[in-house]
Amino acid sequence: MALQTILFDFTLDAEKTGTSAQRQEVARIVRSELEHVFSQLELAYSMESPDNGYFAVLHENKETIVTCRIFQQGLLTINVEYYLADGKEPLMSFDTGKRVENAIAKKLNALWGQKLPTLKRGDVARYFPSSDERIIEYDIDTLVYEARSPFQKIQIMHSKTLGNMLILDELQNIAESDLIYTETLMGRGIENYEGKEICILGGGDGALLYELLKEKPKHVVMLEIDELVMQACNKYLNSICGDVLEKRKTDQYEIIVGDCVEYMKKFIAEGRKFDYVFGDLTDIPISGAPIGECWDFIRTIFEHSFKLLQPDGKFLTHGNGTSCLESLQLFEDQLRLLKPKVKFTTTKAFVPSFMEEWLFYQVTFA
Repeated sequence: MALQTILFDFTLDAEKTGTSAQRQEVARIVRSELEHVFSQLELAYSMESPDNGYFAVLHENKETIVTCRIFQQGLLTINVEYYLADGKEPLMSFDTGKRVENAIAKKLNALWGQKLPTLKRGDVARYFPSSDERIIEYDIDTLVYEARSPFQKIQIMHSKTLGNMLILDELQNIAESDLIYTETLMGRGIENYEGKEICILGGGDGALLYELLKEKPKHVVMLEIDELVMQACNKYLNSICGDVLEKRKTDQYEIIVGDCVEYMKKFIAEGRKFDYVFGDLTDIPISGAPIGECWDFIRTIFEHSFKLLQPDGKFLTHGNGTSCLESLQLFEDQLRLLKPKVKFTTTKAFVPSFMEEWLFYQVTFA
């Protein structure tokens, strides 16, 4: 069961929508075509505005609601919403919607028209943003887990093709399908972790820790702020984290629950050094300039990470989707400002649950 939202967008000749009379005629044609599907359509409300054009609300039996907006600049939008119970057929199929779109476009001599795929809302979340904030629809069929920690909203969703997925604050983080993400982040087959000291910043899903331990490091310390994320992943994502989140300390690793920045300061004061530091934290912000709280946090992580690295050590982190060119450039600019100077290489991988190619960074002292 879900609310069905069907969206139609058209661009008309602005000379045909400039006056109230012209917009009324467009509205009449739209209603006439919609009545082929919704035969009992009634007008509930309409409004004219000199600056914003025409707006109307129509309904069929007070169950299906249609809104129509006609802008004097030539834009026409139609939104159809209704509740679809389980086992019922949609009131407007994909093919029917395309016929309506085609009929309206022809009658109005539209310059452009489109019927968007039906949005399904209200039962489970299906829509999450790509790295550059485009909408992606997932084949999610079940909300497995949801809670709010002091730090974020935590959800585990089940996808028919991707398995269980970790969603934090409405952003996809990792799924059971995403071994390639972890292997690219750690450079499996390229980096040698045997006998090495490693620090993971973040990584609460446990996947990176689980895969690193297979490489026989000397010791791994993981700094994760959110206990609830680890509890959820231990229960519902153990196919990617194994049993590493069951314990907080073994001979091979230690998981410290707390603010990674505070523990990094403590390690620096103690003179502790690592061969590898992993930044498995926040994504690079989508912004036009490197300012704000997220960018300040990234610079703090840079500063402290390189104080913890051995002279021949490496800082490994994920960047963002490869389509986020401006943000990736800003990130690299921040790396170039570091003192002592650093150099970096990048690798790419298509991450199944992100549905896009992602960029990863390997940073060393110059």
